[in-house]
Amino acid sequence: MKKFLSLSFIMLLALCVNAQHKLEKIWETDSIINMPESVLPDTKAGVLYVAIMGNSADDKDGIGGIGKLDMNGKVINLDWVTGLNSPKGMAIYGNKMYVADLTDVVVIDIPKSKVELTIPIEGAEFLNDVTVSDKGVVYVSDSRTKRIHQLIKNKDVVYMENIDGVNGLKAVGDDLYIAGGGKNLLKANAKKEMIKVAGLPYGGDGIEPIGNGDFLFSCWGGYVFYVFANGTSELLLDTHLEKKNTADIGYDPVKKIVYIPTFFKKSIMAYQLK
Repeated sequence: MKKFLSLSFIMLLALCVNAQHKLEKIWETDSIINMPESVLPDTKAGVLYVAIMGNSADDKDGIGGIGKLDMNGKVINLDWVTGLNSPKGMAIYGNKMYVADLTDVVVIDIPKSKVELTIPIEGAEFLNDVTVSDKGVVYVSDSRTKRIHQLIKNKDVVYMENIDGVNGLKAVGDDLYIAGGGKNLLKANAKKEMIKVAGLPYGGDGIEPIGNGDFLFSCWGGYVFYVFANGTSELLLDTHLEKKNTADIGYDPVKKIVYIPTFFKKSIMAYQLK
């Protein structure tokens, strides 16, 4: 009897460990957002910021901008900040928003709803994602030059080089998590020592920590993965047959809601993580 109970407990534990996470769709906006690349939730303000590229991912045409939705996907203002050039990744530190704007990092004063500073990044060709550490250090990736730049007090230096396919970034404590090196989730520590966290089937776009050492990892072609701290992964969402891209995702860790920009489909989707 004891052997049977022990075996049952082990089997139950194994089932729990291997239990599949899943995403359940909550809502999707109409196709009214002109090429959304990134979503950034500000849960305290009850706002979803959306980077709207405009007609192209790499044109300096001044028709890009940052829009605002409420947490249920209702449009607040799609022209909150205008005049940008194919903006992509966003990050907030204090009352400032940092935006990867093709060859510049744009600093937006959030209360004033306007650009207060444009920081040219030397040699930049295709700035893609931005993250800010808890100490206020800004990191921005350039997918074409394979570099990560660092901004300290608005001064630009090359932080890391030769990272194939570098895209998504996320600063967590003293570590910088990177979608790059081919199809990998990487971690660079404070000494810039690179560690491979996980290998994925596709190159990454958005990286969002769950808070327990696990991550959500989006791939632009239409895939979202759950990546465990031990390097294994689960496919949560596959929209590639619908030709719905899954670009730079946002995540609410309290309500466990994932916000997904669909790029060419011109909408934002919200999913509950379970």
